[in-house]
Amino acid sequence: MSAGIQARFRIDRGAFCLDVDLALPDRGVSVLFGHSGSGKTTILRAMAGLERAPGGHFAIGETVWQDADRFTPVHEREIGVVFQEATLFPHLNVRRNLEFGLRRVPAGTRCHRLKDVAEMLGIAHLLDRPPGQLSGGERQRAAIARALLNTPRILLMDEPLAALDLKRKREILPYLERMHRELSIPVIYVSHSPEEVARLADHLVLLDEGRAIASGTLNTVLSRIDLPAAFAGDAGVVLDTVIDGQEEDHITRLRFPGGVIRVAQRAEPVGTPLRCRVHARNVSLALVPQPQTSILNCVSALVVDLAPTDTPGQMLVRLDCAGEPLLARITERSVRKLEIRPGLAVRAQIKSVALLD
Repeated sequence: MSAGIQARFRIDRGAFCLDVDLALPDRGVSVLFGHSGSGKTTILRAMAGLERAPGGHFAIGETVWQDADRFTPVHEREIGVVFQEATLFPHLNVRRNLEFGLRRVPAGTRCHRLKDVAEMLGIAHLLDRPPGQLSGGERQRAAIARALLNTPRILLMDEPLAALDLKRKREILPYLERMHRELSIPVIYVSHSPEEVARLADHLVLLDEGRAIASGTLNTVLSRIDLPAAFAGDAGVVLDTVIDGQEEDHITRLRFPGGVIRVAQRAEPVGTPLRCRVHARNVSLALVPQPQTSILNCVSALVVDLAPTDTPGQMLVRLDCAGEPLLARITERSVRKLEIRPGLAVRAQIKSVALLD
């Protein structure tokens, strides 16, 4: 069995000290999330070998790039790095930029073909253009493609959407999701955007002042009610659903382990997976089914725990829906009135579901 990714770094800069010991999966997307100055980029740079962390340790499975006795320089690490700003060679067109990544890898050990990567990232029609004729989103996709053609063991992405406007972010996110689905290598993704976390993360690390205050699968961390300040008003969970069927009035039915939720009609066929975000503020609780209501989505749940929020008079309730976590933000008055307590069976009414596509 693979040992996954091990990353232990301590970097003391006086006013700021990074001190983390992370065990991350060697598949999927692990997101390092936190406010500016929390240590996200410093960890990424240490992983890449761009930052020295004396006494640190970094390994993927049996491959060790740093420990007490060794420090593999950055150019010898099988790592792809994508920064906030796309760093393409301005005198080369897109094709020749991508070929630069290929040339660093012997032909017999290459894992990706230029044609396949260009198609996956939607830049096949841009190969003959110079970088100066690309949009910000197109340049960033070309930079990601070049990093992948270097056949990395791991891909490090440092807030790759931070320099893009909202339109360009929405343009590139579907390509990142496709890359997420199709790549077998692990991705370490730095972000301070809850939307990017919800859409891309499999594993989530919350950072604060150089420390990892939580690390685990996406919903394990998102549903922790002892960390409400991490996402403030964005507290909520992400549901992995599949299209279960169509109903009248232009409604699509989605199924997840906790039951069924309904959304505006979708064109995809039955069985198509869809990732949904459910904010705690959009979940209310009832003790019995409410037939006379405009809320379409109502699932059975058990109360797991309660905690106060940073808003006076409001509480965060953690629920279990057949093994799937759900959060509800309700008032203290409602907690008293309904006698909400751990173990209580309730009906969770989901007022709004955000489809992440």
